[in-house]
Amino acid sequence: MKKMEVTFLGTGTSQGVPVITCECEVCQSENKHDKRLRTSIMMSIDDINIVVDTGPDFRQQMLNEEVKHLEAVLYTHEHKDHISGMDDIRAFNFKAKKPVEIYASERTEIGLRKEYHYVFTDKPYPGVPQVNLHRIESSPFTVQGIKVIPIDVMHYKLPVKAFRVGDFTYITDANAIAPSEMNKIHGSEVLVINALRKTPHMSHFTLDEALELIESIGPKRAYLTHLSHLMGKHEDIQKELPENVFVAYDGLKIQI
Repeated sequence: MKKMEVTFLGTGTSQGVPVITCECEVCQSENKHDKRLRTSIMMSIDDINIVVDTGPDFRQQMLNEEVKHLEAVLYTHEHKDHISGMDDIRAFNFKAKKPVEIYASERTEIGLRKEYHYVFTDKPYPGVPQVNLHRIESSPFTVQGIKVIPIDVMHYKLPVKAFRVGDFTYITDANAIAPSEMNKIHGSEVLVINALRKTPHMSHFTLDEALELIESIGPKRAYLTHLSHLMGKHEDIQKELPENVFVAYDGLKIQI
């Protein structure tokens, strides 16, 4: 596969960081790496941009990175912090004069159709987002000729899709992965995984759990995302990590 650039559009939780009304040292930090929009990435291969999830900060993320075109969106699951920015896809429709291709599981498709009923009607109102929705399951699929391997993970009791493209695997909102799905991840040179905080959580990996999973997979590099303010400051977390594990931050770009 051709070289890919991955941009971390957001690395925070559903509340983002800083959290509204919070006065903790993380939320009050002046370090830009402690400012986290809702979790999302963009994979860029040649002239193809593929975004994973359009959360409530999608508009600002596209402006921050000066994104001028968008070919596809992959959805991990239907929670609001992962889908509620889809309406702003229409800006790309206006410029490209064509729909954006979106990919989602059946469950996520139901959530999208409910949230954006006005997009999926037989006679949509002029100016609404234009999308071509593709149902994905557990088999590999292609996006503009790029092979994508979906990986089924669990977010407590909610099924979530992780994705592997070439030697890169992206996992958000998970706290359990079946052995059969782990086999799809092995061999990844770069792994991104959610690590919410240090103390146990019912639906997200903790820091120790994420590090244990990283060790078992053995990527050359790993990045932690979906961090809450309860994890601590960016610079303090980084000091605690193995040399091949990094705290992701908004705007970080990595080459694969």
